Amino acid sequence: MNKKQHHKDESTTNLKGTFIAVMILGIFILVSWFIVFGIFLSR
Repeated sequence: MNKKQHHKDESTTNLKGTFIAVMILGIFILVSWFIVFGIFLSR
């Protein structure tokens, strides 16, 4: 039972890392989009 709990914690940590990576990627895409949009508007 103790081993099963450890595996669950490991899975949660892995999911948290994946979520953070997806959030960083999403923020990067949004920032890039707004930069390109700003360049488009300034022309």
